[in-house]
Amino acid sequence: MALNERVLLLNQTYEPLGTVSVPRAIIMTFKNTVTVEELDGDRVLRSAHAEFPVPSVIRRRVYINVRRRREASGAKRLRIYMRDKFRCQYCGEKKTASELTLDHILPRSRGGDNSPVNVVTACVSCNNRKSDRTPAEARMPLLTSQSALRVKLERVVLCHYAEARSEWRKYLFMDVHDDRDVMERVDRERRSKEKRS
Repeated sequence: MALNERVLLLNQTYEPLGTVSVPRAIIMTFKNTVTVEELDGDRVLRSAHAEFPVPSVIRRRVYINVRRRREASGAKRLRIYMRDKFRCQYCGEKKTASELTLDHILPRSRGGDNSPVNVVTACVSCNNRKSDRTPAEARMPLLTSQSALRVKLERVVLCHYAEARSEWRKYLFMDVHDDRDVMERVDRERRSKEKRS
């Protein structure tokens, strides 16, 4: 259904800002705060008296500086789950969001922070087993290297949605910098760790 789809929101400079719902995108279009860059094919929303083409990509008419707000943004949990593909970074099992937790690689009690590089997805049993230890101390190596965890969470979310939206690729520069290369490197590192074990 069109109402459940996401619309890519760009800044005035074509910098990706995130996604909004279809109803929000149409309201922003009516308020004349955005221009429609791409339509979602022939999809339309119908009311009793009118039809509205469904946008796929919209761009703000006025530039907004969101860098500081983005860094302090909440909703980090879901973004980390998406970055880690809803997979426990210790045992490798894929689970639903309700079955997952966030684990601090370096525990907070030992000076670890809440940055995305120090936080990974873990299932409840692995998180309890690791407890207040580092992965090395618990003999639970990470499946993903910490260098791969440095990918910006906002980009992970946008690329997640863009997998089904080919018209977004040019706005996200996915043809130039494809995050699948990072994921392939992570898989190679994981396989080499498994061979050494």
